[in-house]
Amino acid sequence: MFPTFLTKQRHFGVQTVAFITMVSMAGAILGGIIVGHLSDRWGRRRAMVSAVALAAVLIPLWMLAPNVPTLMLGAFLMQFMVQGAWGVIPAHINELSPPQLRGFFPGFAYQVGVLCASSISYIESSAAEHASYSVSMSVSMAIVLVITFVVIRFGPEATGRVFVMPKGTTGELSEEVRHSGTE
Repeated sequence: MFPTFLTKQRHFGVQTVAFITMVSMAGAILGGIIVGHLSDRWGRRRAMVSAVALAAVLIPLWMLAPNVPTLMLGAFLMQFMVQGAWGVIPAHINELSPPQLRGFFPGFAYQVGVLCASSISYIESSAAEHASYSVSMSVSMAIVLVITFVVIRFGPEATGRVFVMPKGTTGELSEEVRHSGTE
């Protein structure tokens, strides 16, 4: 929806929209790498909650920037934070998954998330017909970020969970190994 917002509401040409989108995607790549790295050091929840909170603060810069350079900065930073938070989710889900479901649960949870999110473009564009793209996208982003913040902040943490069997074991993990890395 962001390129549509840039075209329909901000009235930018195709080249400007493409350049802003490329800059924002560079932010997404860097956010995934940097927040992912920080999640190994700080813990998954802390890294994701920090990125989500910063994304919420960035909504005005992302949608209401007065000129192209600040709009690019807002798009870069928003994508940095969003992909930073969302990029950690696969590792987080894998660490939370019980060993017997680890091959199934992360993919299933991801697909349920995609199903839940699949209508957002329709909802945002419908709302934009009655308000504007900036209002519609800002409100939907704020709702998603608040829900994400609450779910992650008050959910479990299992950073550093051991996924391999220690040498010399016969199959059953000890209680200590099974819960290593959990709070």
